[in-house]
Amino acid sequence: MYLFENPHPLWTTLVVLLMVTFAIWNIYKRVRSDLDKKMKQIIAVSMAAGTLSSLIYFNFIVIQFSPWYEPRYFIPIAGMIIGNSMTGVTLGVQTLTEGMKDQRQRVEAALMLGAAPKEASRKIVNQAFDNAILPTINSMVGTGIVFLPGMMTGQILAGVNPVTAIEYQIAILLGVTGAVSLTVILFVQNGYKVFFNEKSQLEEK
Repeated sequence: MYLFENPHPLWTTLVVLLMVTFAIWNIYKRVRSDLDKKMKQIIAVSMAAGTLSSLIYFNFIVIQFSPWYEPRYFIPIAGMIIGNSMTGVTLGVQTLTEGMKDQRQRVEAALMLGAAPKEASRKIVNQAFDNAILPTINSMVGTGIVFLPGMMTGQILAGVNPVTAIEYQIAILLGVTGAVSLTVILFVQNGYKVFFNEKSQLEEK
């Protein structure tokens, strides 16, 4: 309550950074516990860069509320973007690590035929992206037909014009989808490299 009653850019920024940090920590806990240091770094950089850049763009370019640090708007939007990105990256990590393990022979065969690591692991990387983005896409497809999102429902119950509530919800969904896509792309395009050494050989994981 103190934060919402006493808006301050420092407190809002610290809360968002804390949310990103907790999301990264939660990803580490939800996937395999033996992730190496380099993979953890890629996860952390992907989450931080993807979510924060998307949040800044969405709040400063799309919504443009004033003041920019107003916690009533900034923190809930950050929560939706960070939370969905966390889910996406978690699914991406799981699919990528399992794919590289289960399809190890296929990847090694491609390497022996002269394929570069990126080309040899392309199918696994694409599958990781598809699995990571699927929940977000399903939410977009079902919105307004299968279910009503909480934000839109809350606005309608609060007396906001339904059309206005729908417009805001569409904007949020597009922002979340963009953030998840960017974050997952950053991860999968760098995550697969962890499985190869400097000689483009597949390492044991």
